[in-house]
Parts: sequence; structure tokens; C-alpha cells
Amino acid sequence: IVIVRPPVSVCVPVNHKVTLSVRAQGTGILNYQWFTDGAKKEVPNGTLADLTIRAQQTQLYVCRVNDQHYKCVFSNWVKVKVLDIDKGEPHIATNPKPQKIQLGTKLALQCTAFGVPAPSYQWYRNGQPLLDMKNGTLQIEHAKAEHSGTYLCSLSNTLGERWTEPVDVDITDKVALLIGNLNYSNHPALMAPVMDVHELGNLLRQLGFRVVSLLDLTREEMLTAIEKFIHLLDKGVYLFYYAGHGYEHAGRNYLVSVDAPQPYGTENCVCVQRIMLSMQERQTALSVILLDTCRKYNQGSLLSAIKPLAPSGNTVYGYACEDAEAFEVQDGGKSTGIFTKYLNKHILQAEKVTHVLEKVSELGRDPLITGKQAVEIKHTLKEPRSLADPVRTTGHTKELHLRDACWRQANVEVSFSALYSNVLVAFATVKTTGPHTQDCVVTLSSIPTMEDIFSRSGRSEEMDSLLLMNNVSPDCTLRLCALQKLKESMVIKVDLHYTHRDSKLRQTESQQVDIGKPLVASCKLYRRNHGAAGRTREGAFAKSMGNIASSNPPLHQ
Repeated sequence: IVIVRPPVSVCVPVNHKVTLSVRAQGTGILNYQWFTDGAKKEVPNGTLADLTIRAQQTQLYVCRVNDQHYKCVFSNWVKVKVLDIDKGEPHIATNPKPQKIQLGTKLALQCTAFGVPAPSYQWYRNGQPLLDMKNGTLQIEHAKAEHSGTYLCSLSNTLGERWTEPVDVDITDKVALLIGNLNYSNHPALMAPVMDVHELGNLLRQLGFRVVSLLDLTREEMLTAIEKFIHLLDKGVYLFYYAGHGYEHAGRNYLVSVDAPQPYGTENCVCVQRIMLSMQERQTALSVILLDTCRKYNQGSLLSAIKPLAPSGNTVYGYACEDAEAFEVQDGGKSTGIFTKYLNKHILQAEKVTHVLEKVSELGRDPLITGKQAVEIKHTLKEPRSLADPVRTTGHTKELHLRDACWRQANVEVSFSALYSNVLVAFATVKTTGPHTQDCVVTLSSIPTMEDIFSRSGRSEEMDSLLLMNNVSPDCTLRLCALQKLKESMVIKVDLHYTHRDSKLRQTESQQVDIGKPLVASCKLYRRNHGAAGRTREGAFAKSMGNIASSNPPLHQ
């Protein structure tokens, strides 16, 4: 038997009705019995989990919980303090409790007091009065990062003033940015990031993360996406993952963008240590950097020496290899990075994140790469941290959904699915046909036209397999890639071709729907912030990135 919510002490005026509550869990039916006066006296009718009394004098109470097998536990002792006053200064009956809640959820703090005349309430945050918070309950429906801080309440009447105990409120979050580069302009193409980013994103969502997943970014787009991700960081749990080409030079590690020239230098790539430093400066509860990329050393460069920018402040750094190449393999008909294959195998386990990565190290025994690849792990965890740690929350988490676009008319239905944060698929289905139409065919196109880079030879199989996973059988599909490059609203054009039964003429009906700037297009990754003027827009940019992170990936209609 485990008591999961013990009773709490209260202070009330004489003859006030009080309810003491206890909550317990165990096997079978549980029985309750409340006692007072040093557990020598059973409270009459006190055989329920909730005990309601009319307080006449100060007394101690305790509750015994037992099951059918004669096992029992006792709650903690609580005091019901009774004050006999006809007129007096305020007395605090209950103080607010500290809280850790998730970004966007409901924040509620409560305190109660009594006095004659009845006291008035005034809440404070970080020493500043909250002018619109003047009752016993402080409530914010959708908490933001700026609502974190120390709260207390002033209770006053004409005879005096009392203050509650200060309590801390932490607004936490779990956000992941996943980048997979595979279609390189001047370097060998990769296969694995398509499935690796998609599958890891789904697993992280199961762990409560909000996920932004992006494919095939230029250097400018990578830097902008990372900047906006960094600006989201507060006191929560944050994960950055990259799959693609990379290398090491002079003790630092670099990520290669899809537009990197041949040959490329550090100025054409993104420095990993700079990302790490930016994440550390935000003083998060946990920052995780996972890189499934090579570390080929340039001739004459130093070995892995990241001491000047080593992990600090609850940072975990996992690299697919120590000093060589990271491999991708064919596994059951699909391409996968060997590091991400083993990462996905263990990531849902509710263990310390470093222990999870140690299990990923078993990839070194994989017969496909034995002796060729070994994981490197660095960390500065000050306390046990797990990616599976729940974010404690009060109230219901408000889900921010993909900005759905829908067109329904007559016998054609168009729906959309977000495979990644910058890859959208439109589906068209002929639902029914009228009495005067036959041989109906529906086609989709976009304005402006977005190149489907995955339709090239040898590139579409695995991306197409993601559509099959959704159990969708449309009459027509349109894959919209590289949405981060979109600078204007997108229009989807639907053409319905059919033959009129009477005239036998082939006819076409068309309709257009403006879906705005879907998914990551609203973040304008093609435009980075520079200088002070750019920083003034960071809040809006981070908000748009946060909204994209909250989008749900399954089919929307």
C-alpha cells in the first residue's frame, strides 16, 4: 500500500468546516480509518478517504489505510489549528505550493486566509505586483517562459497584513531539432537520413518532445534553424540531432550543408562546438547533442580536442564515431545510419541518458561494421537525467496543430500529411462520381512549383514507403519539398478530368486553395538575423519555430 497524496495541515476559524483528504494505491479494496488524540480515539464515521469535520478546537489527525490481507500503512500527522476570533488580522490557512509545469499548460496557485474583516489578496511575481491577480487563486491558462519565477501573496485587512511563503514556478519544455542532409549538390548522396530523422522524430514524440525535423538544408538555412532553436531554450530538456556528411579539423567538428562546394572548408560548414556553447549559455536542465556523421581528420589536424568548448552544465554529447567514418547500412530493405539504428533501439528506455548511449555503444559488435566504428560519449551531468523524464504538468496540455488546409467540394477530397517540418504531401481522392460523369482522374500541382528532389532515380523508394505507413490509398499525391525556401504563399491547384456521359466530351474542372506558408515556411529560414535589428525579431521567430515543433505529423484532412 502506498500513500500517493497525504493530508495537509490547515488553520481555520472556530466552527469552520474542514475536509482532510488522503489518497492511496494498493491491491484490491482499501479501507480507511481516521484517528485523533494520539491515535487512541477513532473518529466517528471517519472511514472514508475524505474526512469532513467542523473544527471546534486544535487537534491532530492521522489516517490508517489497510487492505484485505491485513496490511496497513499510516499517513503523516496533520494539525487542524483553530483560532477563536471575532475580530482580527488575517490568518493564512493554506500556502501556495511550488510547481513545475510544461510550457503552454495551465498554471494555478492557491492560498486561503481568514480574518475579520475578510482579507483582500494581492499576488506578486519576483517582487512585482500582478495588478489583475487579486483573489485566492492565481490562474494562467497557457503559461509562457516569462511566467517562471518566485510567487507570493499578500493578505491584508484594516487590522494587519500577512504574506504567504514564497514558492518557485518553473515553466519547462522538451524540444528537439532534427536535421538530415542527404541530397548534396557537390558530394556523394546519402540514403539513411530519410528514415533516421523520421523514425527518431516519432520516438521523441512518444517521450513528450515537440519536434522540428528538416531535410536538405543549405548552410544559411542550417544556421537560421539552429539560431531559432537556441532561442527556444529555457530551463527544459533540449535535443539537437544531425545526420549527414561531416568532418573534424583542428579539434573541432563540422556539419556539411547540402550546398557546400568541392572542396569545402570550415567557412562552408557549421561548427558543432559553437552549437554546444550556445546551448550551454542558456543554462538548460539538460542539453543533448547527437551526431550521426563522419569525423575524418584533415592531414595535420589535431585529434579530438574540444576542451576549450567541452560540455558543461548538464550537457550530453554523443558522436557516432571516435576518429573515423560513420556508416549507413541496408537493414531489412531500408537504409539506416548504424548509430541511429542502435539509438532508436534504446532511446525509449527510462534510464539516465548516458546509460542509454552506453547501450548504443554495442553497435561496435555489429557484424556489418565490427572494428570500424565506435561511439564517443562526453557529458557533464550533475544529476541523473533521462530523456523519458515526464514534464510535470497541471491542467491539460494545449496541442498546437499543423495549419490544416482543406478543400471539400462535390466528389473530391484533398488532405495533407507532414512527413517532416519541411516536407508536405498533398493527397487527392475521388470519393464519388455523379450520374453524368465517368473516367474521373484528379491531378495536383502547386504554385509556385516546388521541385520534388526525392523523385530522382533511386531516391523515392524510402520516402514513398513513409506514405504506405499511413495506410493511405489516394488517387493522386503531390510531394512538396524544401518548404524552407518558400518566400510566398503556396497555392494548391486541383484539376478534375472527366468524360461527360451524354456529350462524350472530355472536360476539366479546376479549383485552387491558398494554404499560406505551411510548416517551416513561416519561419523564413532563408533570412538570418544580423545585428541588433535582427534580435528584435527573435521572439517572433522562436514562437513560429515553437509552433512548428508542436505540429502533429499524421494525416490531416
